[in-house]
Amino acid sequence: MIFRGNSRRGLVGQLRLLLLLAVLLGVAVQQWRSHVRMTEWRAPLWVAVYPIPAQDTPAVKRYVAGLTQRDLAPLEAFFRREAHRYGIGLETPVYWRLGPVLEESPPEPPAPGRMLATMGWSLHMRYWAWRRLRDVEGPPADVVMFVRYFDPKAEVVLDQSVGLRKGLIGVVNAFATRRQAGANRMIIAHEFLHTLGATDKYDMQTLMPVFPDGYAEPERRPRLPQRRAEIMGGRIPVTPSRAVIPRHLGEVVVGPATAREIGWVR
Repeated sequence: MIFRGNSRRGLVGQLRLLLLLAVLLGVAVQQWRSHVRMTEWRAPLWVAVYPIPAQDTPAVKRYVAGLTQRDLAPLEAFFRREAHRYGIGLETPVYWRLGPVLEESPPEPPAPGRMLATMGWSLHMRYWAWRRLRDVEGPPADVVMFVRYFDPKAEVVLDQSVGLRKGLIGVVNAFATRRQAGANRMIIAHEFLHTLGATDKYDMQTLMPVFPDGYAEPERRPRLPQRRAEIMGGRIPVTPSRAVIPRHLGEVVVGPATAREIGWVR
């Protein structure tokens, strides 16, 4: 009897494992199909942006309440301009839609380098997004971006923003001020491209863009100073040890390496 009981429990455990593996395989296949569809650029992509007041201050609340659809127009214009440079025929390759304000912040990511913790956070993040958005009205989006706004006078150091290819979710930390609106949009565009498979093109220690893929004009002579930033390089190199954040998307381009990663170049 003891042997039969152990055998039964072992069989149940094996069935549970097989079911879990089947679910994970199904999710992986679905994500692969979504990525292939999105990077074929046969139809426009839809991105929903959900602002979140990350601090309970009047400045943050006032700024978030004042956001409108017009604040996302420069993002549409940027991707239209850059996609057309690479021959993408869609009139508007990426549509951006402003969603309602959310009052709860997403789970905080773990420190860099903790692989298992990062995997767990990714799953938690996707579940959190599903729970928060399941009752939100409107058509489903291909990619969801959560933008957390902080008070510029609070003297906080913003954590690194993230974009998840698995889950098609981005979390952006931004300052609630019009002076930073252009830089905020650049970070939103950067993290959105991560969800499509684009990789960082800057040194993780120094934050300096890596030559040549992280440079907007790698063929420029003299090489420095550069005049614009490559979107995944993140900054405009001005000296061998100094680079500045672009003020707006007019100072940013999508380089050839990034264009290949997101399917604009075959």
